[in-house]
Amino acid sequence: MRYTGVTSRGIIMPIFKEGDDLVALIRDGLLKAAKEEGFVIQDKDVVGVTEAVVARTQGNYATVRQIAKDVRQKLGGEDMGIVFPILSRNRFAIMLRALSMSCKKLYVQLSYPSDEVGNHLISVDEVDAKKVNPYSDSFDEKKFREKFGFETVHPFTGIDYIKYYKSLGENIEIVFSNDPCYILKYTKNVINCDIHTRKRTKRILQAGGAERVCSLDDIMTASVDGSGYNEKYGLLGANKATEEKVKLFPRDCQNFVDRLQQELMKATGKKPEVMIYGDGGFKDPVGGIWELADPVVSPAYTEGLKGTPNELKMKYFADNDLKDLSGQELAEAMKEKIKAKDSNLVGDMTSQGTTPRQLTDLLGSLCDLTSGSGDRGTPVILIQNYFTNYATE
Repeated sequence: MRYTGVTSRGIIMPIFKEGDDLVALIRDGLLKAAKEEGFVIQDKDVVGVTEAVVARTQGNYATVRQIAKDVRQKLGGEDMGIVFPILSRNRFAIMLRALSMSCKKLYVQLSYPSDEVGNHLISVDEVDAKKVNPYSDSFDEKKFREKFGFETVHPFTGIDYIKYYKSLGENIEIVFSNDPCYILKYTKNVINCDIHTRKRTKRILQAGGAERVCSLDDIMTASVDGSGYNEKYGLLGANKATEEKVKLFPRDCQNFVDRLQQELMKATGKKPEVMIYGDGGFKDPVGGIWELADPVVSPAYTEGLKGTPNELKMKYFADNDLKDLSGQELAEAMKEKIKAKDSNLVGDMTSQGTTPRQLTDLLGSLCDLTSGSGDRGTPVILIQNYFTNYATE
């Protein structure tokens, strides 16, 4: 009888550098961890590799000057506006420096009361108290400060992002609006910097009269003066590497996960699944921050990780069909229900309350929570028994 279900282990690895053979190092690190700590790699185990080490070993970096050159070529190098950047020192500040270098005047339009991922400039309560309609009311910086005060300090970071973002370029002017087309009062050359709503925002800007429009996924899609690049996501998923360059989202991801799966199969005789993960898809209920600042949770994964969970809600049966049973009789009846479930429970009341999300979004969130974002030193995660259930022997 099994007494445990899903387990998630952070696997301590060496500090990877550009040019390292990541597949071989991860294979060897997993095998050593299994031997030293007494666990066995099995079929359908999930190996998660953080996108950061994939990009780092690829050398997928771009400098502020390389980014600025690409932006000048695509937006013209004159006055330019950006709309809906997130408030982040790690994710966006260095890109803002590059953008300010690419043009004569840069108008930065911030959404309010928060950015796309929940970082607040001001609280919703302040918006209500000032009788402001965030769907229609727009402000320059002077009017925004007069309305909401001259201190807008982020509760977690202690940063006033209005002051901080203005400090990143002498040519920066900040305005506030949730209407993408408000920026067109200042310039017709626009980069929309939102992540998950980027296609809609771009469409609205084009329909509203913008002359040149790019999204972040249109910038750095090819190498500039020897830089890294990402042909699909551009600058989306990038974050700060040094004061002068960013690490881009990794390339050739499908090739990497397929090769790692093959190497682990050769070494173990088992077939684990492999995925690359970035940010998890979860939200902080206290701060209201949505973790997902990457364009996707997982840019690549092996075939066995496609789809969504297909689970019964055990408490539904315990409270209804099997409510008169208890003990071993209840356990056996529940196992039979699980064994007999349909292969597709979409729309079935017996699955109500289960999680209808992509497997890779769920697994990527578990990986992200396990590895953390700081100094744990575990960029590889091994998840076991994820595809078992109560009826698994």
